[in-house]
Amino acid sequence: MENQSSVSEFFLRRISVSPEQQQSLFGIFLCIYLVTLTGNLLIILAIGSDLHLHTPMYFFLANLSFVDIGLTSSTVSKMLVNVQTRHHTISYMGCLTQMYFFLMFGDLDSFFLAAMAYDRYVAICCPLYYSTVMSPQVCALILTLCWVLTNVVALTHTLLMARLSFCVTGEIAHFFCDITPVLKLSCSDTHINEMMVFVLGGTVLIVPFLCIVTSYIHIVPAILRIRTHGGAGKAFSTCSSHLCIVCVFYGTLFSAYLCPPSIASEEKDIAAAAMYTIVTPMLNPFICSLRNKDMKRALKRLFGQRKIVSS
Repeated sequence: MENQSSVSEFFLRRISVSPEQQQSLFGIFLCIYLVTLTGNLLIILAIGSDLHLHTPMYFFLANLSFVDIGLTSSTVSKMLVNVQTRHHTISYMGCLTQMYFFLMFGDLDSFFLAAMAYDRYVAICCPLYYSTVMSPQVCALILTLCWVLTNVVALTHTLLMARLSFCVTGEIAHFFCDITPVLKLSCSDTHINEMMVFVLGGTVLIVPFLCIVTSYIHIVPAILRIRTHGGAGKAFSTCSSHLCIVCVFYGTLFSAYLCPPSIASEEKDIAAAAMYTIVTPMLNPFICSLRNKDMKRALKRLFGQRKIVSS
């Protein structure tokens, strides 16, 4: 697709007008970013170093942590550079690249949460078939499908954006290159792009969510039917951290993209996007570790090994 754009860069929305506030917010977002990187990296290392956690559920959790690092890095790193240098611009190719990785990692978050819900459904509702249904080969296949589908969706949106013309350098009403704010700056016909946003965007958002809801519609009655002492509590505890992550992620995501036009605004969209691209990836490691005894033990072993090596 040939791009006819004469624009070499875009301006990104500042997170604050006041220079003093910008520096304060820079420190806050930098701390959040570092906590996100450290927390998710610890989750990956803990799962990788503990043989007891080499199960499908923790396999997808480790991949989710990797995706959270990518999602935050694709948006926050550029914002931090812009605040520090006080040049709130992004090149045309940089904008398309950022859009591609943001879409890919954001969609992967939804797909991996759906895969984890399916894993819990099989483990609780069909325990006798769990080792067969969730075999390493099946997990690898699910992982491959998630990466392929999200890459196809992200590449489709990026290529469709590349065919548009941008006649005037304008300010993107966001702190990163999201599809809708960038489309508003185009002087070309964006009908195809808007249709694909509705079709593909709605599909990758709603379908995984429906898979999660359907899984828990079956999981909850199955847990309530458990009569063994402590069995119901143990079964629910394996789902509680996943449910918390789902509620936080989809709550902020729906508020950003499914908000009614009557109450929608650029400020609210930016705040909601900041929640699921910055805050949610930071919270996920805490939710996983604080509400999961196996993760707590794995993290303690990981820190114990580090102390032994350092001594």
